Amino acid sequence: QVQLVESGGGLAQAGGSLRLSCETSGRTDSSYVMGWFRPVPGKERELIATINWSTETTHYLDSVKGRFTISRDNAKNTMYLQMNSLKPEDTAVYYCAARPVYFKDYNFWGQGTQVTVSS
Repeated sequence: QVQLVESGGGLAQAGGSLRLSCETSGRTDSSYVMGWFRPVPGKERELIATINWSTETTHYLDSVKGRFTISRDNAKNTMYLQMNSLKPEDTAVYYCAARPVYFKDYNFWGQGTQVTVSS
């Protein structure tokens, strides 16, 4: 069973930065894809960034490209989301999630961390 614990949320001003962390435990190998989600109106959640834990291949939602960077530290079993040039519309609860590479759906979730961006 994979456990995920987010941290690093908080309050930032527009144009500022925050770094979210997602500490993982319980994985038996590196064959996982991990991602960051946030809820949006009309949808359950949107996937904003993903990283393949073993290859470090990343993908981003267009609206965060060039502003957000996803990364992972294998030694610390931790995934990160560096968020720069924050906008008020980035305000949300951010969730990290994981799935085995051969699964379509994310089946492990963290509890979420609140990010609030003031204008």
